[in-house]
Amino acid sequence: MLRPRSTTISKKPQPEGGQAPVVQRVRIRYAKRGPLRFTSHRDFARAFERALRRAGVPIAFSQGFTPHPKISYASAAPTGVASEAEYLEIGLREPVDPAQLRAALDAALSPGLDVLDAVVAGGGSLADRIEASHWRIELPEVDPALLEQAVAAFTAAEEIQVERMTKQGRRTFDARAAVISIDVVPASETPSGAPAVPCAILELVVRQVTPSVRPDDVLSGLRVVAALEPPVAPRVIRLAQGTLTAQGEIVDPLDADRDGAAIGEH
Repeated sequence: MLRPRSTTISKKPQPEGGQAPVVQRVRIRYAKRGPLRFTSHRDFARAFERALRRAGVPIAFSQGFTPHPKISYASAAPTGVASEAEYLEIGLREPVDPAQLRAALDAALSPGLDVLDAVVAGGGSLADRIEASHWRIELPEVDPALLEQAVAAFTAAEEIQVERMTKQGRRTFDARAAVISIDVVPASETPSGAPAVPCAILELVVRQVTPSVRPDDVLSGLRVVAALEPPVAPRVIRLAQGTLTAQGEIVDPLDADRDGAAIGEH
């Protein structure tokens, strides 16, 4: 099916060999919502490359016998986790308007993979601006009072050793040190659609470390210190990620690239 002309950025063919130089870099924020949260990073990368082609984005390619599109991803959320703050950077072989690029890519992707923002990259590295993430964990059928007790025990601990299977085998690491803040919030809103009563909600800010500490690691830590065992699978959403201020707040990593009003999102 043909797409409207307004969703196509460029009709110029890619030079043979795909080795035109990068003349502009654009940084993009996107969301994974609803059932699309189960999209793996590899599947999203394939879908995004297809969207680039459909939208006619003049993407630049790497050198060599098997050129690859110039796309860099920053700290992707685990499969099954929803997110309002995923980031990537693309290199382009001709300049584009970021607002038009955002709209074209959003139209080319499935609903639930939503392009929220795009800015022309300034200096520095996007990955270097990802210092921490703000997470919300919804725990259906967990009594908020029990979660409060578990959080108090977690906060009081100096170190909490948890285990996780990684590509290098089973790893044991501290899940406490990377957690900057951890709070139980009122269950007045459950964005994922989880049952509201009872539904304990946990919000936490976690520093980017190696090995990374993920929301499931924090839940493992709560199990270690307080034997908290959620009877229903938790629903996790990343609300933000970016630069960490001295006050423990997170700043959108695209803010440093803006030279005017933010590009609108839906």
